[in-house]
Amino acid sequence: MKSEKEISKVIELVKKAVEKFENPIVTEVADLTRDPFKVLISCILSLRTKDQVTAKASKRLFELADNPYDMVKLDKRRIEKAIYPVGFYKTKAKRIKEICKKLIEEYNGKVPDTIEELLRFKGVGRKTAAITIVYGHKRADYIPVDVHVHIITNRLGWVKTKNPDDTMHELMRIVPKKYWYDLNDTFVKFGQNICVTISPFCSKCPIYEYCDRIGVTRSR
Repeated sequence: MKSEKEISKVIELVKKAVEKFENPIVTEVADLTRDPFKVLISCILSLRTKDQVTAKASKRLFELADNPYDMVKLDKRRIEKAIYPVGFYKTKAKRIKEICKKLIEEYNGKVPDTIEELLRFKGVGRKTAAITIVYGHKRADYIPVDVHVHIITNRLGWVKTKNPDDTMHELMRIVPKKYWYDLNDTFVKFGQNICVTISPFCSKCPIYEYCDRIGVTRSR
């Protein structure tokens, strides 16, 4: 197992390396709006969708409705049109309507701030729930883990996990809490630009000496 000192060193090096890259779209929404509802909906739109597509879709949707009360009044086809071409846009439009209805009926239109309550919503997984709490409610109670965080931390040898949910659990055991809030953003940017999923740019990696390169069969 990697030491806390080495983990901290790696995180600091990665943070410095990704300063020039853009934040993930969900973080941009959170920074601009400080609205848990918009963070939740943007995160749902972002699943299996590129950030550039998510950004435009979120903007179009929130111009029509930026709260659950107005959103639930929209016809599903209108939501579909606004969010197209995000992945699975028809399913996501349906889920958004369902989520808004549930928020109104059970939570007075407010997005809950516990992972247990958020997981009660159909279409909301552990990553989406964690992102909503951390970036929407501004509470670093979890480490959101997307595919980049999952792949990178396994490559580093920090964890040996099969899925992002297990990775989140393990990272919360070994990563100092002061890094919890930024870790997802930092490693997503790193994974999008340097430690990419296929053929990572090991030749220009700032943490090459600290990486076990587990599972890396081809690099650049």
